[in-house]
Amino acid sequence: MGPLLHLLVAALAGCLLPARGCVICDQSVLAALKSLETEYLPSHLSADARQNVMKRVEDALRDFKELPLDEDSYMGAVDEPTLQKVAWSFLKDLKRITDSGVKDELFVKEIFWMLHLQKEVFARHAAQFVKEAFCPNKCGMMLQTLIWCEGCDKQVHPCRKSKDCGERTVKVYKMEDMILDCELNWHHLSEGLTEYRFFRVWENSSETLLYKGKEPTLTKTMVGPEDAGKYRCELGTVISNPATIISYQVTVLSKNGEEEKPPATTTSSEDDLSGDILGENVLPVPPKSTTPQEPLTHPAKPEKVLQGRLLGMAIGSFAVVIAGIAGGIFYLQYRKARSS
Repeated sequence: MGPLLHLLVAALAGCLLPARGCVICDQSVLAALKSLETEYLPSHLSADARQNVMKRVEDALRDFKELPLDEDSYMGAVDEPTLQKVAWSFLKDLKRITDSGVKDELFVKEIFWMLHLQKEVFARHAAQFVKEAFCPNKCGMMLQTLIWCEGCDKQVHPCRKSKDCGERTVKVYKMEDMILDCELNWHHLSEGLTEYRFFRVWENSSETLLYKGKEPTLTKTMVGPEDAGKYRCELGTVISNPATIISYQVTVLSKNGEEEKPPATTTSSEDDLSGDILGENVLPVPPKSTTPQEPLTHPAKPEKVLQGRLLGMAIGSFAVVIAGIAGGIFYLQYRKARSS
């Protein structure tokens, strides 16, 4: 059985290596075929079926690669997670056959039925990869490592879409935390990403770098009206092109939900009056006078007038009481003098 087994495994490799089916690109599949060659087939396949079995196995394995190319089902390449799923399914069924101990004609039927089913499994996983995992980014640039079934070659494939991922409106209440999130759901699938950078964008289009690092969010605590305005996030890649650019328009609200206006810029210099023409909130400077002006008289405040009146009434009442007392004393002395 040794020469037959060697020819059978050679047929497996011969039909796969020129065709480069994706399943054979997995090292665990190659190891399982080697184990099949040295441990199982020598005692489980009859010599009279060798040539026919080799030809049919060769044709079946070649069919793994001969799926029709279609942008919705098969692109001639898969990613590593998809290859691992296909290889795991293949190895599971192969182990089921070898664990059962079938031989001769029953083994032939089992192995070719398994290969038929595994081709369907491969086609299903390849189609799922194209629909869900192949370039899932709606914007930006995603880098994917793909295994090309034609030659088992690994190459980085850039999925290029518009790098501008739009503008987000962010509303936050005064004295609360502002959080800008730059992460998209495909970022964890992409390769070759470097770091996130957040910028404050000013009215003259200049920018100030606020953060650079691996965290996809920027947090500003206890925001005020001065924090309202435009921000921008950029995620870099190893090929110098940004993977993602997201803009933010931040509005700071008061506790009653009204928009807080940034503090106005004021100046008392006559040279800065042109700022009002440019739309800035600049207070004008009054013209200087060259003629003397009469001093301004200010009317007394009502509360001071009332205090004066009350004080006058109190003084008048006190004078009346003193006069009454004096008059009483004078009258008593007069009566006493007449009676004597």
